[in-house]
Amino acid sequence: MDSLASAVLAGAGPEELARAEVPTDYLAAHLRAEDMSGALASPSPDVREYLHVGRVPMPVLAPDEVLVAVMASSINYNTVWSATFSPVPTFKFLQRFGALGGWAKRHDLPYHVVGSDAAGVVVRVGDGVRRWRAGDRVVASCVQVDDHEPASHADAMLGGDQRIWGYETNFGGLAHYTVVRASQLLPKPAHLTWEESAGNLLTAATSYRMLISERGARVKLGDVVLIWGATGGLGAFAVQLVKRAGGIPVGVVSSEAKAELLRGLGCHVVINRAEIGIGGEVPRTPQRTAELGDRLARAIRQAVGEDPHIVFDFVGEATFGLSVHVVRRGGTVVTCGSSTGYRHHYDNGVLTTRLKRIVGSHAANLQEQWECNRLFQLGLLSPVVSAVHPLENVAEAARLVQKNQHVGKVGVLCLAPRTGMGVTDPALRARIGEDRINPLRNSETDTPEPVLAG
Repeated sequence: MDSLASAVLAGAGPEELARAEVPTDYLAAHLRAEDMSGALASPSPDVREYLHVGRVPMPVLAPDEVLVAVMASSINYNTVWSATFSPVPTFKFLQRFGALGGWAKRHDLPYHVVGSDAAGVVVRVGDGVRRWRAGDRVVASCVQVDDHEPASHADAMLGGDQRIWGYETNFGGLAHYTVVRASQLLPKPAHLTWEESAGNLLTAATSYRMLISERGARVKLGDVVLIWGATGGLGAFAVQLVKRAGGIPVGVVSSEAKAELLRGLGCHVVINRAEIGIGGEVPRTPQRTAELGDRLARAIRQAVGEDPHIVFDFVGEATFGLSVHVVRRGGTVVTCGSSTGYRHHYDNGVLTTRLKRIVGSHAANLQEQWECNRLFQLGLLSPVVSAVHPLENVAEAARLVQKNQHVGKVGVLCLAPRTGMGVTDPALRARIGEDRINPLRNSETDTPEPVLAG
């Protein structure tokens, strides 16, 4: 281990961190451009073939950037997209970014360090950084914005030059070190461990914008909210946010095992889609969509007595037509991501004649990220980490997410040598209670291999 990482793990202060030498290279999960043609030729690429863990050169910091020693990270679905070079090979993102010149040129490399979550310790700051210093414990937002772009000052997600760090940029969070812009950082919740903190910001803040923000569906007291994939990272946070806002979450899952986990999360209205005959089929005609949609609508009415005000849909192609069908007259479908595909099939007559709305959403701006992180700091939102892997096992961790054989978030230890580290407010943790802090975590998941699957 290099001297800077050793100093971080020893809890060194700013002066000692400044004296420790930044290594010339570091361990990172990365893709290789040379693998792209083989992956694109494969009918079913396996992320394990293309996610490599090895040493890469340390980049130079731009004036507005921060070098963070990453204690833990997590797997998001964009890492699956990256490692299957689909729907767009991420090396094309890096080439376009690099073509801007200046500091952006560093990102156009024959390797891509991936990962869009991180919790760690600031070890260096660029000359233009004012709000952070070495030794600060931070979590990283996934969004990089161009603050010279006028639209970014209204809403950063409207900026044409906003990018997702570790997906559309290089030097991501699944590594011992990561390079982020200072405007990506937020304080780490003091009562959470490194792996708990690292599994939150991308998915929780995305769910926050979709459901709570004025730019999303704006859940209010008594709203019935249908949540697809309710035991996934986005879905498990959506359940918590709807409950905190006074709404009624209706979770959709694919198995009874996941249904039981969801009830343990506090979602009392659970629909197992396999039990009502809306399994893996993608309905592609209005007639079939209506048939399957009616089955789902009946199940919702039987459970809560009415149609949903809001449908939370990140699944995409496999579910979107059903979402438009079942949301009530005048209701809202809020969508992001589309993990099963971007080509959505739905009946526009149902949308228009019943005055339904579709709200597109993408990540969250810094203020929304801050508000969401505040809820974690107050203990009002709980992490949903279900398994933790070492960085060396990152490909297996990503495979779980690729095959939908996970619940909640799959964490990855980077520099942290074991789980359970990083808590600086044990009193708050004790007041909240261990069972409430991470309701999807099984004590056995401290082993390198995942145990919560299916």
